[in-house]
Formats: sequence, C-alpha cells, structure tokens
Amino acid sequence: MNNQEIVQKLWNLCNVLRDDGITYQQYVTELTYLLFLKMMKEQETEGVIPEGYRWDDLLKREGLELKTFYQRLLLDLGTNEHERLRLIYSDASTSIAEPKNLEKIIKSIDALDWYNAKEEGLGNLYEGLLEKNASEKKSGAGQYFTPRVLIDVMVQLIDPKIGERCADPAAGTFGFMIAADRYLKSKTDDYFDLDPQEAEFQKKEAFVGMELVKDTHRLALMNALLHNMEGRLEQGDSLSGNGKWMENFDVVLTNPPFGTKKGGERVSRDDLTYDTSNKQLNFLQLIYNSLRDNGKSRAAVVLPDNVLFESGVGAQIRRDLMNKCNLHTILRLPKGIFYAKGMKANVLFFERGQTDEGNTKEIWVYDMRTNMPSFGKRTPLTENHFEDFIVAYKNANRSKVQDERWNVYTREDIANKDDSLDMGLIADESFSNLDDLPNPIESAEEAIEKLQQAINLLNGVVEELQAIEVSRDE
Repeated sequence: MNNQEIVQKLWNLCNVLRDDGITYQQYVTELTYLLFLKMMKEQETEGVIPEGYRWDDLLKREGLELKTFYQRLLLDLGTNEHERLRLIYSDASTSIAEPKNLEKIIKSIDALDWYNAKEEGLGNLYEGLLEKNASEKKSGAGQYFTPRVLIDVMVQLIDPKIGERCADPAAGTFGFMIAADRYLKSKTDDYFDLDPQEAEFQKKEAFVGMELVKDTHRLALMNALLHNMEGRLEQGDSLSGNGKWMENFDVVLTNPPFGTKKGGERVSRDDLTYDTSNKQLNFLQLIYNSLRDNGKSRAAVVLPDNVLFESGVGAQIRRDLMNKCNLHTILRLPKGIFYAKGMKANVLFFERGQTDEGNTKEIWVYDMRTNMPSFGKRTPLTENHFEDFIVAYKNANRSKVQDERWNVYTREDIANKDDSLDMGLIADESFSNLDDLPNPIESAEEAIEKLQQAINLLNGVVEELQAIEVSRDE
C-alpha cells in the first residue's frame, strides 16, 4: 500500500465522524493529534513523549475510559516542557463526542500499512493528507492552497544554496520551506555530504516561517517535525510588530493571504514605508525589505493581479520594489489552479540590490494564462505545463528565446504606464475570428431602427385608443 492509498483511507475515516458534526478542518487537526503519536512510535522517537501518554497507551483503552484518557492526554501534552510537543498540543481538545468513533479511528490508524509508509517517508504521507484536505472543496482549506507543482518550480528557479537562510512569512503548513529543504537534500544525499556543522545549520536554522492561524501553525509544526526540520516557526502575524524578527534572509518563498485587513485597519508594523490596508501590498513590502542587500538575495512570491495595477500607494510600492530590487521576471499564472474560483495570480521573481535605486532595468513577462486549458481535477497542473517557461527563465540570453508568450519591457516602458505591471498577456484566440462576429456599428443601427419601429407602432396604438375614447364621448 503506497502513501496515496493510505491518505485515501485516512480521509475516508472522516465519514465516521459525520454524526459528531465535525468539519474537515477539525478532522485534520484531530488526525494530527493522533498521527503524531503513531508516527513517533514508527520513527522510534517516542522519547519526547512522556511515558503513559504514548500510542500504545491509547490502544490499551476502550469506550468511555479511552475518551477520558484521551482528553487528559491532550491537556497534559499541551503543558509539556518539550517546546515542539507543547506547541503541537497547545489548547488542544477533541471534537469527537462518541467514544466508539474515537476507538474506531485509533484502531483504523493502527491497522494501516506503516512499513510501506515509512519507506516512502512519513513526512510525505502527512503532506499528502494536507494536500487532500486542500483539494476537498467542502473543507474550505484550499481556498488559496499553492499547488505542489508550482511550489517545486518556484524552488527550482530560485535555487536555494546550502548555508542560506530561507523564510516564508505566510508559512501555511510550511510547504515552501519543506520543498526547499527537499530540494537541497536531493543535491547532498540528505545532507550526508555536508560536514556536521553545515548539516546542523540546515536542520535548525536554514528554514524559518511565521503563520497567523493557530490550527494551521499546529499542522506546520508537525509537518516540519516529520521532515526533521527544527528552524524557527512562529505563530503570529508577520504584519505586526511580532514579525520584525523576519529580516536579513537570502531567500524568501511565499504565497501571502489575499484580501484586506479586517475593517480596513492598517498594519501595526512601523518599519513599512507605505501605509495601506491591502495585505498583499504590505507583504510585498515586508518581503523585499527582509532580503539582505547584498545583490544575491532573492524571492519568488505569488500575488494577485491587483498588485500589478493598483494605483496610488500601489504604484508607489511597485516603484520602491523596482528601485530596491531587480524585478526581472513575472509569470502570469493560469486560472483554475487555485481552489478559489476565478483567482488570477502571478509569480514575481526579484533580487535585492546592493543599493536602493535603479535596480530594475527590464522585466521579462511570461504569459501562461492566455489560451491555456481550464485546470482543475480533470485537467491537473503538471510540471510539463511549465517546461517552456523554465527554458525561457534559465536562458542566459533571454532575447534569443522564440516564444510568443515571452516578452520584455524596459523600465522606461513601465514608467510611461504609471508603473503598472499589468502587461505581457498575448492575444486571446477566442476573439481572433472577429470577421465572424456582427459588426457592432451595424448591430447598433439595426437595434435603433427596430426600437423606432416599436415606438411608431406603440404611438399608432395610442392614437387608435384615443380615437375610440373620443367616439364614446360623442
């Protein structure tokens, strides 16, 4: 049994809890509490869990005794002295009301093929469960979930290096950092090629993040732990003063949340130059300001279309970005790859300069949106869809690339359009056969003529009615 089949079996257990009124998100959180205990046993790392609160201690109990013990376990682990364990179970409580349902889930988890799961990687298994939750529309968890293939492409093109500090200020379940860690492990034989000091840095300092939502942060902590990553992973708002520690990074990879601050309130950080309630514009400022100004630090950021063209403070922030950084590439993403219907997004690739003026000379834009398939469950996004973009991006002489989707704009071109970056989309083929469409001028004239005929007819009816009325009076 492979991990995909195990994920499906875990997901099907959600049906057991329907009568308890548990949501998909609550179910994944509930599974997190239980899977952590089981996976610690499978990895033979139960030492961090106090004796008497381990997986086998759950298996020994049934019915009401099991539920009472489980409630006490969650409470006690949430106050444990081990930091990661305490954070995972902080304020934890069970939503399972029926003891028989809890018992069935525990026994079903125990009966899975854990030998093969360990062969494929328990971290990969847990990531698969998170991805399954995001792909389930009823869960609501995947509204802005970043597809794994897009994450992997962004990591590949940013190309993090050993010894660099990487961050995600909107960490979610830590997917970008885990992908970056996986990318570097694949190049260094799981860090065995490194000296002990370098390996220790990669494990404990190389990958950090911050996540606002407490339950999502809990999932991120477990995800990181199962991938043997111990970098700083804070729960809180990066756009508040609590996020000021996020600075001097070599690499930032992220997909910030879309929308505005609740009630239009402003961010509480005092180190952002421009004041706005637009979350994406604030995250963009935070990101380029958090990069080291050494000419080598870089970022890849998913942002919605409005960031490219919003006027006023939006134009000021884009201008500041292009001054401080070399914004060298914009990827116009296809519609349908995010679970929020109709979402239009882009990836901005930029490098922080050594000075704060004039770093962007030209911007290459790749249109992966126009004349593309409608992506979704029936037509999944794959790395093959990115092949031409990757070739163009990596070409040392970008002007030699022969691809209609690949276009360049000078800094002067952009300045002449009030620093709008809403550019690079090619002609839509659905509008190419204009000869077959009615002439708008002829159509308008015909409509006016028909309207006039209707008015004349109505006037005639009115005249006849008036004449009848007059004859009656006579």
